Amino acid sequence: MASIRKETLIDARPEDVWAAVRAVGVVHERLARGFVVDCRLDGEARVVTFANGMVLRELIVDIDDQARRFSYSAVGGRLTHHNASMQVFAEGEAGSRLVWITDLLPNEFTGLVSEMQDQGVSAMKRTLEAKPS
Repeated sequence: MASIRKETLIDARPEDVWAAVRAVGVVHERLARGFVVDCRLDGEARVVTFANGMVLRELIVDIDDQARRFSYSAVGGRLTHHNASMQVFAEGEAGSRLVWITDLLPNEFTGLVSEMQDQGVSAMKRTLEAKPS
């Protein structure tokens, strides 16, 4: 099983980063603008549309406010196994560290998922560090 780990430092308070991560139904507005172009809640899942046209159904596993950790599992599609989590940590005086871990099968999709996560991390950093106009 492949395991992908991405981390980024964000110039924003951890409580603000966490508020965006935990807003699971509006990831396209609050967390990863441009990378995710649409998101809608559907029962205990969300349907996410990415800028590349890919649409995924993600079961919401847990939103842990104490640990600032969100976990989910993509279902359907070509992956036989997928689970992921995002967790927010305080970094310095007023910064944050976002850690995004994904486990998946089959392994041949590791490159594609890793590249998408790189794009996602960049979009999250841009979105969360943007200053209101």
